[in-house]
Amino acid sequence: MSAVQTLIDGLNTDLAAEYQAVIMYRTYASLVSGPYRQDLKAFFEGEIQDELGHAAFLADRIVALGGTPTVEVAPIPVTTDNRQMLENALEAEVDTIKRYTRRIDQAEAAGEIGIKVQLEDLIVDESGHRDDIRRMLVDWR
Repeated sequence: MSAVQTLIDGLNTDLAAEYQAVIMYRTYASLVSGPYRQDLKAFFEGEIQDELGHAAFLADRIVALGGTPTVEVAPIPVTTDNRQMLENALEAEVDTIKRYTRRIDQAEAAGEIGIKVQLEDLIVDESGHRDDIRRMLVDWR
């Protein structure tokens, strides 16, 4: 398999995960309950636009490389427990950072330095999301 095809396949995996994030955050925004409902709803809804932007970037890069963007969605963990929602979101952000880090190496191997730099920017976004969620979980009972 060529380095470009490896990159396309990886970007499609990432795209499926960004679709997952959009649906997960939209679902969680509707399902949150209890005294922190409004704050959590606003948080989850606020994440959706970033994830949609990441999905658009990935789909456009896949096409530019000669591939077809996936229409598959990674599995979505559903829960009605607010803490578990945040834990699921944290796990998704950590996994995304790991995937994008691998993707940077693949982009470099394929000679796609522009994509490498753009993926680094996505890691900055996802790291901010991860850190926000970690802070929300501090002292959560």
